[in-house]
Amino acid sequence: MIKRSIAFMTLALALSSVCQAQSRKVINLPSWDFSRDGKSWSQVSVPHDWAISGPFDKKWDLQMVAIEQNGETEKTEKSGRSGALPWIGEGMYKMNWTAPKGYKRAVLVFDGAMSQPVVCVNGKEAGKWAYGYNAFRIDITPFIKFGKSNLIEVHLNNVEESSRWYPGGGLYRPVSVELYGNENFSTWDTFVRTLKADKQEAEVEVNALLEGKTGKSGKTVIALLDEAGEKVAEQIVTGANPEIKTTLKVANPHLWSPESPYLYQVKLTRYEGKKVADVQTLKTGIRTIAVSKDYGFQLNGVTRKLKGVCLHHDLGPLGAAENKAALIRQIKMMKQMGCDAIRTAHNMPSTMQMEICDSLGMMVMAESFDMWIYPKCKNGYAKFFKEWSDKDITNLVKHHRNHPSIVMWSIGNEIPEQWSQEGVQIAKRLQDLCHLYDPSRPVTQGMDRAEDALKSGFAQTMDVPGFNYRVHKYYKNIEQLPQGFLLGSETASTVSSRGVYKFPVVVSDKATYPDGQCSSYDTEYCSWSNLPDDDWKMQDDYSWVIGEFVWTGYDYLGELLHTIPTGQAAAVTSASVTLPDSQRIATICIVPAGTSSSILPIFFLTGTGRVERDRLPLYTATPMVWKANSSSMARVRAGFARTSQAVWTAIASAGTM
Repeated sequence: MIKRSIAFMTLALALSSVCQAQSRKVINLPSWDFSRDGKSWSQVSVPHDWAISGPFDKKWDLQMVAIEQNGETEKTEKSGRSGALPWIGEGMYKMNWTAPKGYKRAVLVFDGAMSQPVVCVNGKEAGKWAYGYNAFRIDITPFIKFGKSNLIEVHLNNVEESSRWYPGGGLYRPVSVELYGNENFSTWDTFVRTLKADKQEAEVEVNALLEGKTGKSGKTVIALLDEAGEKVAEQIVTGANPEIKTTLKVANPHLWSPESPYLYQVKLTRYEGKKVADVQTLKTGIRTIAVSKDYGFQLNGVTRKLKGVCLHHDLGPLGAAENKAALIRQIKMMKQMGCDAIRTAHNMPSTMQMEICDSLGMMVMAESFDMWIYPKCKNGYAKFFKEWSDKDITNLVKHHRNHPSIVMWSIGNEIPEQWSQEGVQIAKRLQDLCHLYDPSRPVTQGMDRAEDALKSGFAQTMDVPGFNYRVHKYYKNIEQLPQGFLLGSETASTVSSRGVYKFPVVVSDKATYPDGQCSSYDTEYCSWSNLPDDDWKMQDDYSWVIGEFVWTGYDYLGELLHTIPTGQAAAVTSASVTLPDSQRIATICIVPAGTSSSILPIFFLTGTGRVERDRLPLYTATPMVWKANSSSMARVRAGFARTSQAVWTAIASAGTM
């Protein structure tokens, strides 16, 4: 009798296993072989940035360009705009992957690949993409053999003069494969949005799309679980219709906000008879978004100002390779200083970044492009815009629309087409595309030519008219905007050297000093910008200014150009740098050995403050404060060794405090 019971239990478990066998499975692919020439290969861990190890060299990003935003009319040689790191050129990744038995389909998912990735499976091209910042999916089912080893290859090509800042190179964001059975939920077609919500009740709409062989007896169970895993709402949809739509009513909901980032879980389970065909789970937040003339920007029905910053995707000395700990630290630091929103300047965010913003409570303006048809650099995204922009916007929105942290989409930054009717039509098309896949969020973009954008109707087209700098023009802008409000989509650009205080204290956009530093009193700013105080006044005094995104929340690689005045620096090797005593101050610039001191200086300030090991910004354009002692120098050298194998030169100048 006992033997029969054991046999029965074994059979039951086996049948249960069969029932679950074809439900989806997601496998991360972190281990790859990497080569720059296709001959010599090394094993790397993805996410991987091939360029961050250096060495620096001005040849990597020499550009002849006139920066119109700075008022330049003639092209001049620029170096360091993209970090002077070896990101340009080709890179190749390959791996052998055994596809498990029991599945019918396999989809490769790239969260970003820099850039122009071409994917081959078992020697055949399976798919490609153009934009290095976008996530994309490739169905590799026709090219693989289940139960056997399969060769996956990715070819990448970074072209010179294709970026205005450091983009990195390689598979710098995660790569995974999704496995499906006969029937599954189309991953990016599941859309969860809050229709209405208050403290008493919320209505959450869930849309999904089935792929594969849909059985007549199928049913879909849609459940909403709280943070404890308890079911708070459920609906069942039956039948073979691949399009699923239902509304969940939630009593006494926890509303997501930066102050209380509560996350629910949506669980979709597809049954064919008694068998589980597929299970999809995703986190979501219950919250509402609105913008209006009368109430400005509202989250959960409460008017608030967006207190945002702009953030580039790179992580300073860590490069472009995505790093969870660094992203968490970054967002936490922004929150600690009072920030409640970020703008992903000027490109599409990663999945991990948005998940962190969801969980930590950081609102997001998810941006897309830095240029459309007219280029800002010779080989930029303008080369791909006409063919790829609709695909890129589609992927951006469908991929990220379930993140409660995202409160608006941005379709561009300082687009040259602001003055033209062609630009107006493009803006309408891209905005309509955002609305098609996500009717719940407004669309914006950052405009830097207010007069042109208003005259052409470009600004009036946007759900949220965003203006970069020129805060003194807000008064005239608002008179021409039927929306009745505007956003400071990029503000301030104040410059300072931490711990350096200049006297007399004056407000200036043209101040220069013999030591190459500027004042830390926040009284100096770029020619195109203004003091933060000017923007804060607009936020405080006028309801029609709905918020701002300060440039920039965190230092990033490239674009900024600094020099050390000739004759004020003495070259020494990093191993022999003698720091001044605690009563003296030194400015140290780290550059590649054998290059001019005017190339990409990285300023460090010694003499005051304490060393914080986690604040080692080896490539930052902004000084850090370090105490002048032997321990400080040891940590500096350790940082160099950890970041690059290149030979470094330190340029130091000392003076009394």
